[in-house]
Amino acid sequence: MAALRWLTPRRHSATARSVLAGEASAEAARKSAEAAEIAETPQEAAPDSGAAEPEFPVHGDDRAAAFFDLDNTVMQGAAIFHFGRGLYKRKFFETRDLARFAWQQAWFRLAGFEDPEHMQDARDSALSIVKGHRVSELKSIGEEIYDEYMAERIWPGTRALAQAHLDAGQKVWLVTAAPVEIAQVIARRLGLTGALGTVAESIGGVYTGKLVGEPLHGPAKAEAVRALATAEHLDLSRCAAYSDSHNDIPMLSLVGHPYAINPDSKLRKHARELEWRLRDYRTGRKAAKVGIPAAAGVGAVAGGTAAAIALHRRRR
Repeated sequence: MAALRWLTPRRHSATARSVLAGEASAEAARKSAEAAEIAETPQEAAPDSGAAEPEFPVHGDDRAAAFFDLDNTVMQGAAIFHFGRGLYKRKFFETRDLARFAWQQAWFRLAGFEDPEHMQDARDSALSIVKGHRVSELKSIGEEIYDEYMAERIWPGTRALAQAHLDAGQKVWLVTAAPVEIAQVIARRLGLTGALGTVAESIGGVYTGKLVGEPLHGPAKAEAVRALATAEHLDLSRCAAYSDSHNDIPMLSLVGHPYAINPDSKLRKHARELEWRLRDYRTGRKAAKVGIPAAAGVGAVAGGTAAAIALHRRRR
């Protein structure tokens, strides 16, 4: 397999840090996926036998793959905030820190988009909390936190889109600013190929409290996807990408099949101008759309309705 190119630590420009973060994440994603393939082939949900054969994704196209943003695209809310709740439950930090996590999560849910200042504060908090802890410990805890806080927040509609790619024999990757270890847990639980996420530095299996490069956000996501596509011999013009945020326009613009899922206002406007596909699972209504693919199918529409019903019940 082709080795990924690494930048030397002496390059400190924002572009260099984005490339470094992207390549580090791609390398971590590939290693995790290779290990998973050796250990066990994940179980996939059976396709809907009553659904017509979709035109997209193309079955058997091994040079195509799908890249999914995580927060508010695959999962309601932000993974790092749910992770923070789980760490608080395990007494990793104090009540005042939990209040900050709760406020950041409330902002994310109400505003419906990623605020760089809030996200940076959350990442800094998480890094300080995990400093000195073993990587293996956080991975184990991540499994528990997924069951406690994340599993019920997966958007069924987006999950159906990911499954369509899997059923077509394509690889599906999460691409997120969340810690790569947590992203890998979520990807494995959903039966996906793997995940690209923010890489925290560790020495001897212990977190140092620093990052490799910068958070996998904005341009860094695009660099990670580009690096992974090169290593996996993918044709990006045949790949798909899914996101809710205008911050991910660089990633969406890389592929031939960009999708706006639960889009913020800026991404919705951009998607309409470029005639990208749109889908909104936050309410029972269909979003205004351009060329919704057959891959969404009945499962995606039903999934969006189910998610809306679940949210309504929780708010009552």
